[in-house]
Amino acid sequence: MSEVANHILCIDDDPDMIELFKIILIRNGFKVSGAPGGSEGLRKIHELAPNLVLLDLMMADMGGWEVYQQMKADDKTKAIPVIIVTAKAQNIDKVLGLHIAKADDYIAKPFSPSELVESIHKVIAKYNPA
Repeated sequence: MSEVANHILCIDDDPDMIELFKIILIRNGFKVSGAPGGSEGLRKIHELAPNLVLLDLMMADMGGWEVYQQMKADDKTKAIPVIIVTAKAQNIDKVLGLHIAKADDYIAKPFSPSELVESIHKVIAKYNPA
């Protein structure tokens, strides 16, 4: 994994979930930052300019869709790929995420570590073709 494409920001209001992301991703060679909520996540997106964002939808302070819309409306952040990682696992939610909002991928919680890493590699490869 090249240095240019390995910084991931995890936005989730569950600190245990952020820790889980860190454990899985650091083992797979990624640099990982966490943000415990939507507004903090937006601040860190601007501060860190990550290569990819893992975004929860259901957060208390600011919902994931609002974070996503603000990211995509901003010229500085709209090109950052986003993988939705959420407990909202109904088919309609996945269709909304992938086909209406155009998120780069959609992973339902609970997920396997290999499913997460595979999705990240797939999305990064799409944005950084060899």
